[in-house]
Amino acid sequence: MLTYRHGHFGPALLGPLRTLFPSPMQSNWRLYLEQAPAGAPQVSTVFFLKNIMNSLVYALGTRLFSDVLPTHLAASFTHRSEGGVVESGIVPGAGSAPALACAARVGHDKSLAPVFAEAFGNWQNAVQFIACQDAAIAHVERLGRLALGEIQLPVDLAHVLPLQLEPGAAQCSLLAQLPVSEGPFGFMVPAVKFHVLSERLL
Repeated sequence: MLTYRHGHFGPALLGPLRTLFPSPMQSNWRLYLEQAPAGAPQVSTVFFLKNIMNSLVYALGTRLFSDVLPTHLAASFTHRSEGGVVESGIVPGAGSAPALACAARVGHDKSLAPVFAEAFGNWQNAVQFIACQDAAIAHVERLGRLALGEIQLPVDLAHVLPLQLEPGAAQCSLLAQLPVSEGPFGFMVPAVKFHVLSERLL
């Protein structure tokens, strides 16, 4: 689950005029693939389950112009970092967005729960796998096909901060349906320049 605030989200070709665009909040919920599907480049790839935003304009835009990023509009969306505490919340209202309530504190502990230690070995490897992707796919229901989006997400691992989440501090309507065997693993990326490079159907 990746939750963030955009910085003037708009086409790169507009250059300095992008500062006229708003900075919506977004949360996309994904699965991590061991191997990209046939027809896609064999790079680090995620499968989008849900995508939520707090802007009607951007939500409509992704519905109309993107196959890989169809968006749910939240009735209420908060995401802030203050005094070393990070809080995120999504209230679906009457819409189809999933619900989320999460609070974490910026810490220094980079130890891993056993299941993460077995999978990744150490904290930096875990963060690199989870934070750094080159592509994302989503199922396009109306076409019965997959859509592929290639992205550029140059996360500087040296600046990533560990987050400490207490048991029960993350309440999520989707996670409640999954067989979760460990507590949450979280971290904060202070800033990153994100670019969408291309999108196509597979």
